[in-house]
Amino acid sequence: MGNRRLFWRIVDKVEALINQGEFSAGSRLPPERELAEMFDVSRPTIREAIIALEVRGRVEVKTGSGVYVVERQDHPIKSQEISAFELTQARALIEGEIAALAAHSITDDELARLYKTLEAMEEGLYVEQADREFHEIIANATRNKALSYAVSSLWDLRLTNTQIVADYGSVCKNNEDCVMDEHTAIYNALANHDANAARAAMHQHFNRLINALFDAVESRALEEIKRKNSEKRGLYSLDGLVKKAQS
Repeated sequence: MGNRRLFWRIVDKVEALINQGEFSAGSRLPPERELAEMFDVSRPTIREAIIALEVRGRVEVKTGSGVYVVERQDHPIKSQEISAFELTQARALIEGEIAALAAHSITDDELARLYKTLEAMEEGLYVEQADREFHEIIANATRNKALSYAVSSLWDLRLTNTQIVADYGSVCKNNEDCVMDEHTAIYNALANHDANAARAAMHQHFNRLINALFDAVESRALEEIKRKNSEKRGLYSLDGLVKKAQS
């Protein structure tokens, strides 16, 4: 994606170096200043990249010590085989029921923290991290550790599968107003302790997302058809012969 935020490009570069063995598992990454010089970006950009890498499970930040490369564990299901559609459907089914359950048990303190994530998203401050925290606060409000783990794992998948990152990025950046409205509707339902409304608001959120994904796929398919037709037109067109005959 040509217009991906700069820190994601740094994430890709650091991950490539990790995969190539330049930064081996257990080793400490160079200091923030050195990384900024290495990639010719600002230190805040490096900090954002480190946050994303930590979310992806590629590094661990140890306060007062540094940033260390984490050894990846193999999983029986390869994350790259899972599509954005499968992930979104799974999240809708799981998080819809989570929202309904959380509506009965969410506390005032959790609602206050939930509202702060809405403010962060509206102000454009670490939107992806705020979005993840929003959903994880709701999962934690169920008091069910398995559900909290499920949501956290789905978010890890959301941020580590390169195709899902691209697919979500292509639709989320164009629907910021919808995203805010949907998250606000979920918050309001939870604040009213209305389980049915919370479930419906969560389903509406993911329904809009999955339809936006279908639209994006269709758009890419049409562009590919146009590109191929243009190539064939250039290869087989008789326009040049016709013009010569007419001159």
